[in-house]
Amino acid sequence: MKNDLSRRKFIGSAGAAGLAAALGTAKSQSGSLASAAAVPFRLGGKKTHVVFVTGDDEYRSEVSMPMIANVLEAHHEMRTSVLYATEPGGKRNPKYQKNIPGLEILKKADLAVFFLRFRALPDEQIKMILDYVNSGRPIVGLRTSTHAFRYPKDHEHRHYNEDFGRDVFGQKWISHEGGRYGTRVLKVLADHPTMRGVEEEFYVRSWLYNVIPLHGDCVTSAIGYATDTDTGGPFEQRHPKRNMVGTPNPVAWTKTYKKSPVFFTTLGHPADFEASSMRRLLVNGIYWALGKDIPEAGTNVDIPGVYTAPEVQ
Repeated sequence: MKNDLSRRKFIGSAGAAGLAAALGTAKSQSGSLASAAAVPFRLGGKKTHVVFVTGDDEYRSEVSMPMIANVLEAHHEMRTSVLYATEPGGKRNPKYQKNIPGLEILKKADLAVFFLRFRALPDEQIKMILDYVNSGRPIVGLRTSTHAFRYPKDHEHRHYNEDFGRDVFGQKWISHEGGRYGTRVLKVLADHPTMRGVEEEFYVRSWLYNVIPLHGDCVTSAIGYATDTDTGGPFEQRHPKRNMVGTPNPVAWTKTYKKSPVFFTTLGHPADFEASSMRRLLVNGIYWALGKDIPEAGTNVDIPGVYTAPEVQ
């Protein structure tokens, strides 16, 4: 497949059946947006409070999410809190899967951002997460949150291993294209608010997740193709325009879970956030879920200070 495939060519070549599968359940964009606009949010005297719940042992969310929190505080007058996976002795360690202290702060959060992978949290901690997602308040998720939990087969919470990702975010873990690939991101709903200021196409290091078919009332705003990519060197050299391979899959969508507006992206490799379009996609998604107006040119995503993408093992 030629690497000059545009959004129009994708729609034309995919066909009605293929496009419907790639974009998830058919639902009007306006219907999805109406549910988000109805969610109250605070302005003026009390800042909107965004809580980031990190805990993945692969994509270094404990580094990338504090940077996004800084963007929100510096440019968007939001208050943020970041929670981390922590060993019993108090040392932060994303590889420790059984403890994320501070989750009680979710009781008063205006929006929660989840970037989790294979957690086996104690009863009182998963309850605080479930209480939040069932509260009707806005939800945002990234990448491995499709498989946020991994409880043993005989554990009473084992059904959340698949149910949480599929029901809340639109899909459970299925498979991915492999770490030798990057992803070419293309808009398919250019007029969707989460796409404002996002480039028509951009490249990221994340290898593509296979998520078709999506579950629930998902409205896909961007798709991705797996692309051959270098893994070293500066960002612009790491993502050359090379041949796309395999089947396109949604990489960003909106949906509802019960009464909650949900924004999700399967992207999230730490190097992805070097691209302004990736940062804008996530910040726009936060705005959308809160019901906030998104500027036509997109949100301000300049990084306060310096962000250096950490290595992924």
